[in-house]
Amino acid sequence: MPLISTPSRLYRVLAFAEMVTWTLLLAGMFVKYVLEAGELLVRIGGGLHGFTFLSYLVVTVLVAVDQRWTLRDVVLGIGSAIVPYMTVPFERSAMRRGLLGHTWQLRTEPGRTAPEKIVALALRRPIPAALIAIVVVAIVFSVLLSLGPPTEWFS
Repeated sequence: MPLISTPSRLYRVLAFAEMVTWTLLLAGMFVKYVLEAGELLVRIGGGLHGFTFLSYLVVTVLVAVDQRWTLRDVVLGIGSAIVPYMTVPFERSAMRRGLLGHTWQLRTEPGRTAPEKIVALALRRPIPAALIAIVVVAIVFSVLLSLGPPTEWFS
């Protein structure tokens, strides 16, 4: 079954990946700061987490528009990525509350708003849309990487 076959499947995969990359980042920080064994694992875990974090945000917005979430649910979905290990509990909660359907609504329905029209187009042409999303995430990731770790942005 393809990764994007359903909103619930795509969201579950990204929520889990985001949680796994939090673990890698936190393990790297433990090695760096507690064991004082260098920062290689922080660089690897941080890079993987940063890219996955941005991808999770894109998927949250995609699913939210398609499934017509409330603004509150969008904010909670995005916020769950900021707190370590909250993406999976949020995904499970969203599933229980019926926010994650088993079909892409905008693949067959016309979009009513500008965001819905964009998502509908992306769902009808998933390969070009996925490639564009990956390129955009990579560009944003590269810009953020050039700015340095988030802890240094305001110092």
